[in-house]
Amino acid sequence: MSKPSPIRIESKKILARAWGSLTEYVFSLPHRDGSENRHTREVYDHGNAAAILLIDPDRRCLTLVRQFRLPPHLLGDDGYLLEVCAGLLDGDTPQACAKKEAMEETGIAPATLAHVFDLYASPGSLSEKTHCFLGFYSETDRTGAGGGLGHEGEDIEIVEIGFDEALGLIEQGAIVDSKTVALIQHAALKGILR
Repeated sequence: MSKPSPIRIESKKILARAWGSLTEYVFSLPHRDGSENRHTREVYDHGNAAAILLIDPDRRCLTLVRQFRLPPHLLGDDGYLLEVCAGLLDGDTPQACAKKEAMEETGIAPATLAHVFDLYASPGSLSEKTHCFLGFYSETDRTGAGGGLGHEGEDIEIVEIGFDEALGLIEQGAIVDSKTVALIQHAALKGILR
């Protein structure tokens, strides 16, 4: 039986609802010294996601995607980010979602899939939990065109890159997407392509 949470949600008010929802929460948070503080926070929720780093171990390369992301563009950065395949679960299991996104975005149906970790990219304001996978493939697993779904307005560039080059792009600040950085560094730490 789980221990009841000492955090009390005092109120919840939906501020906006569109693709996701923005909700204002007022809650009481006990501190270690016995005191308690009241906080107000907005939380954006659009569901949980899955992400997959596609790895061809024989050729020591990765397949990533490049697509436009509005928030980095609004901050003055290049909005075309190099990323792993990812998408919202939309009722699928994380594993099914990872496989589906790999096929839709790159045309690759990975032969082997391994769940490696879950992460919150910005837990101070986003509720999204991303389930992260490694997907191993060979050239024979590239069975579709990829590029995303036209009816969803996707225009995705498929980018095949050497593992060492990907690590260099992280160091140079050219790969800045958190799930992508985490998955590539996980592969490096585990010696998957060394």
